[in-house]
Amino acid sequence: MTTDAHSGSPGQSTDRPVHVEGEDHLEELIADNDVVLVDFFATWCGPCQMLEPVLDGLAGETDALIAKVDVDDHQQLAGAYGVRGVPTLALFAGGEQVEQHTGALPADRLRSLIEGYTE
Repeated sequence: MTTDAHSGSPGQSTDRPVHVEGEDHLEELIADNDVVLVDFFATWCGPCQMLEPVLDGLAGETDALIAKVDVDDHQQLAGAYGVRGVPTLALFAGGEQVEQHTGALPADRLRSLIEGYTE
């Protein structure tokens, strides 16, 4: 099940990760939300699967929008953001990319990254 990124008013996060449908959709999410954490993932990736419940929790407890990009479905989009391995997490604030990390990060580290840009 995917979440409708257009529900709620602009600038409000949803309480579930949003599955990105393409480059235009990702750009729209970044433009419409103050802080966006993008998870570039693959369904076959073990660390990505371990990160999924962490991101689900963060979507409900932080002000950031969590967006998920399947690198197998969107190879050009992943390439445009320099994704060389999965999971890669890119953090956007005010429409600009401010952080990028490859590998699964623990929930407390992700929460502090997000909170550094939402406070």
